[in-house]
This record gives sequence, structure tokens and C-alpha cells, in this order.
Amino acid sequence: MSENKHNDFFVDSGKLSEAALNRKHSLENDPSSRTSIYDYLPTQEKIESDIMDKVISEMNEYDYNSYTDMDVRRALRKETCSVEDFKALLSPAAYPHLSEMAERAKFETSKHFGNTVYIFTPLYIANYCENYCIYCGFNCYNDIARKKLSHDEIEHEMKVIADSGIEEILMLTGESKKMSSIEYIGDACKLASKYFKNVGVEIYPVNVKDYQYLHECGCDYVTVFQETYNAEKYETLHLLGHKRVFPYRFEAQERAILGGMRGVGFSALLGLSDYHKDAFATALHLYYLQRKYPYVEYSLSCPRLRPIINNEKINPLDVSESVLCQILCAYRIFLPYVGITVSSRETKRFRNGIVKIAATKVSAGVSTGIGDHEAKYTHTEEKDTGDEQFEIADTRSFNDMYGDLSGEGMQPVLNDYLYVG
Repeated sequence: MSENKHNDFFVDSGKLSEAALNRKHSLENDPSSRTSIYDYLPTQEKIESDIMDKVISEMNEYDYNSYTDMDVRRALRKETCSVEDFKALLSPAAYPHLSEMAERAKFETSKHFGNTVYIFTPLYIANYCENYCIYCGFNCYNDIARKKLSHDEIEHEMKVIADSGIEEILMLTGESKKMSSIEYIGDACKLASKYFKNVGVEIYPVNVKDYQYLHECGCDYVTVFQETYNAEKYETLHLLGHKRVFPYRFEAQERAILGGMRGVGFSALLGLSDYHKDAFATALHLYYLQRKYPYVEYSLSCPRLRPIINNEKINPLDVSESVLCQILCAYRIFLPYVGITVSSRETKRFRNGIVKIAATKVSAGVSTGIGDHEAKYTHTEEKDTGDEQFEIADTRSFNDMYGDLSGEGMQPVLNDYLYVG
């Protein structure tokens, strides 16, 4: 039976059929029923690149407990942070030096970004998914309200968002090629170009020609979460679907660059596996691509797991706010020119503080549901909407975020690109 046929009995319905429930049980309890995470699907493009092998090899060799207080002090004294210094700054030995790291990170952020903070908002246009990722609210076996916005609904949502003052949008879908085709996403990009100066997507990974098509439709940048760089853990978390193919997902940013995208974003979902190694691999992944394609804009995110509907499958590893701050400061010291986004998964208090130290971009007016921006922005009665992917912690509107940043002495930025045709 093909992968698509495995998915046919749940993609278009709200309830799981008996066949789907049996398949779900088999995937969870019988590892032999799952495909290898290294087996590309027939439609997935392979590119010539050695970056994945280098990143995974160095991550596996990273012994963060071997670093000492002296290693951390030495790293903080250096003008340029090497990979070895970065390892020290991510280690437990660096935790007592968090205030010094924050001062160094603040210096680097101020030197390269001033006191600017970019504001954007995400727009989820569909939540259908063909993957079984046990930690995600959109996964194909999670019994949630599914919705896909029509052309008119997408434009209406965009107009509501644009009218609030936002000039940059990040569009997201569930990972279903059947319900959110490249043509559907491309049409959404064309619409977005009418209302926003910067258009990004966070969708399922695609081939080079597909990224090229989306770029021609108006997309500027692509963000992909690897989720975890630990292949063994990845295999236990992604049980079905095209997302299960680990190397194809890893190489998504490089294919996007080859497709002409102006910028690419990287992230691991902290709490799925060992955060020391995931944080190290995320930054190293960016570092090697930056050396290979120096003309591209790069950004990092640092999301932590958040609660989802019906979530009883995952026990996230604890990543405290202090640990998150350490990771963000280490990112900034190691990669001083790179944008760092802190999403609404984090609290207002944390985001207000971290933009003064390391972060350069925040979201505002956020909804992770499908089609409910109008209700949230205008306080009207909600229409038929799709369920949210996860719960957010910071619910501030664009106006509130703009005012709070300004009140903290920061300079909110909505757009810094001038397009000439």
C-alpha cells in the first residue's frame, strides 16, 4: 500500500476509521511496520551535499560535560567565537557565567543590529497533515477540527492582518501535499505580495524547482524546523509520512537556497531530545551553509515544546528559561550577524528581556489556529475555524507589542527592504 493510501482514510475526515486506528496501533507498537528514516520517497530530490554528515558527526562527538570553567572564560575573552568556543558556551560549565554571556551577547547584538527589533505575524492557512509526529497538534491521527482556507478567506485574513500595521507575514500549513499543494501555497504567496513587504513560508520541505516556483510567486524566505538532529530520537517521534525522511528534511534549507530564496531559517524544537546537542547542531547547520552560501540571509529560532490538544504521547525534557537564555546568548556570540527569532511560545516577560540581549525578531498578533485572525483582531464572534497547532504564551496584539518595545527603548521595525522593478 502506498503512503498516500495510508493517509486517505484520515485526511478528509474528522474521525479516524477502523483501518486508520489499526494502522496507528501498528506504527506505535511494531517498529518493523515503519520505513527507514533514510529512505527517500520517489518524489523527493537528492542533492550533492556533505553538510549533513559533517553536522551529525560533530554533534555525536560533542561531549558537553568535558568543558571546564576555564574553557568558558577563555571563550568569552576571545574577539571571535570558534566552533570549539561555542561548544564551551553551550556546556553546563557556562551556566554560572550567564550574566557575562548576556553582556557579551548584548554587545554583539547592539554592534550589528542596534536596538532594532523586527515584528511579524504568522498566518496558518491549513492544518491538514499526512505525518504522524507524536508531539504535534496537527498530526494526522490527532482528532482535531481540520480546515483549509479558500482563496477569498486567505485574502480576507491577510487584509485584517495588514490593516493592523504588520508588513511581514509567515504563512504556515500542515504537512499535506494533497490538501495544501504547491500551487495552493504559491497562490497564497501571490496574495501575500499584495499586502506585505516580506513573505515567508514554513511548510513541508519540497524540491528545488518547487522552491523556485514559490520564490517566483513572491516568497522571500523559508523556515524549516528539523525538530531534533538526533536521528535515533527522530525515528521514534516521526512514525509516518514524508517528514519521516530525515535527510530530506535536513537538506530543505539548502534546496531553498538553490531555488533562489533570499533567506532561510533553522530550528530544533527544544525538549524533544538533548538540548545541548540539538542547539549545537542547529547553529552548526547554519554555520556550514553560511560558509557555502555567504550571500544568503540566515536566521535561528529557539522554540520550546508547548502543550497541544490530546497530548499524552510526549514527555518533554525540561528546558528552563535560564537554559533558553544561555542558548540564545551562545547563538549570538557564535553567529553575531544572524537574526534570532523568539516566538509567542515564550512569555511576555521573557521576550521583553531577551530582545535587549540577543533576539532581533518577535511575532505579534499570533494565532496558531486556522481562519481566526479576524475574530482575534476585531473581537468579533469566531466563525468556523480549524484547531490550533499548539498553545501560545504571549498573546499581545501588534499595537501592544509595538508599544511595549518602544516603551523599553527598542526600535520596532516592520520592513527594511526596498524593492525596485
